[in-house]
Amino acid sequence: MPHPSGAVRAASKQVSAPAQKRQPDLYPIALQNTTFAPLETTNQQSYMSLLAELQWRNMIHDTTPGLEAHLATGMVKGYIGFDPTAPSLTIGNYVQIMLLTHLQRAGHQPVVLMGGATGRIGDPSGKDAERELKTYEELDANIARQVAQVEKMLDFSPTLPNRALLVNNFDFYKDMNVLTFLRDVGKYLTVNYMLSKESVQRRLESGISFTEFSYQLLQGYDFVLLHRHHGISLQMGGSDQFGNITAGIELGRKIDDLKLYAVVTPLLTKADGTKFGKSTAGNIWLDPALTSPYKFYQFWLNADDRDLGKYWRYFSLRSREEVEALEAAESAQTQKRLLAEEITQRIHGADALEAVRAVSALLFDPKAGPETLRSLDADTLAQVADEIPAPQVPLALIQNGVSLLDLLSDHTGILASRTEAKKAVQNNAVSVNKVKVDSLDRVAGTEDLLHGRFILIENGKKNKHLLVAE
Repeated sequence: MPHPSGAVRAASKQVSAPAQKRQPDLYPIALQNTTFAPLETTNQQSYMSLLAELQWRNMIHDTTPGLEAHLATGMVKGYIGFDPTAPSLTIGNYVQIMLLTHLQRAGHQPVVLMGGATGRIGDPSGKDAERELKTYEELDANIARQVAQVEKMLDFSPTLPNRALLVNNFDFYKDMNVLTFLRDVGKYLTVNYMLSKESVQRRLESGISFTEFSYQLLQGYDFVLLHRHHGISLQMGGSDQFGNITAGIELGRKIDDLKLYAVVTPLLTKADGTKFGKSTAGNIWLDPALTSPYKFYQFWLNADDRDLGKYWRYFSLRSREEVEALEAAESAQTQKRLLAEEITQRIHGADALEAVRAVSALLFDPKAGPETLRSLDADTLAQVADEIPAPQVPLALIQNGVSLLDLLSDHTGILASRTEAKKAVQNNAVSVNKVKVDSLDRVAGTEDLLHGRFILIENGKKNKHLLVAE
């Protein structure tokens, strides 16, 4: 999905943020006051702090009337739906994870709705053409992967009063027949109402199937059923879901005489006008198998300076005071590094962040030596191979022992000829695994292989190659 979108008015009242439990600091300047865990104790003031927190972060596009008063009544259950048509969540989806995070930190209960049913239909929102339907097996596999990711980003501890909940809307519809659905749901929204939605309007010229046209009925009825079964009264998401969320609020009013609420974020775009979360190579995934932690880290490090303020507010858990102090005191490059480190650790863990730092040191720090290189595991070296030239050579060539001069020239093309390779060695420019080569008779053999596959060869300070023996 990502669910929903805006309703009527933005919240404006400022409320003080609650004190919260801390996790260990990572960086003395950046995280000394940062809190990560959700509240263990709550009161009316902390419940109300959600809108104030979202507002200073510029994460409110619209709210429905009465939301502030509703949040002050006690712990509110709020949900966001996720579309399982991809094998992983992206950093675009992570905007919505942050909404759920702030909800939980304010003492409310976050609910993740996986679109096992709606994913079978396809959301027309933001699409200019009909989606290609995934097989049920693909959808189920995608849900399993996304659930594993979400479980690392929210607190599902069973002893926590506002522990995160996980729901699959396939459970709502798997035993419902079409006649029941049309009779109990379809009669409550007119075709005129459904046609008025932006997601439908933009497709009228190119065409929209009845399957996608009916999507808003399914997503809207989700809200009704979530309230019936779980007491959920708040729906959150991105502003592109405006039509679907208001359909849910309308169905709730007509079917069960409910008062339901919503808060939605602006669509996040970059300073150059492109959609956030996209790169020239495609999506930036939260799955390390699809986007390595190093590339994930580099995405933030290479962000446009003009986007820094927006990214701090959307993706950091630092307080307002910390963010504004960093913006006033630190260079853009330092800020990007701190932001990249914080988000990389949160998504991929402390070990992955340390590996990213080691890769960065290996590639850019002239002081990095053999110890740094040998501290990297095979997966991390595979990431290095994605970042620098990585010629492949037969494993048997290395196992049998090969003249380094021949390896540099004939087998890899790192140097144009054996003569050039010889000159480079004589000029003390060649290193193997961070150790200078001082002999023209040097042979590359099995003992040089890192994790049985890799050899780092450098010609001067900037020319690095990671040989991959297959």
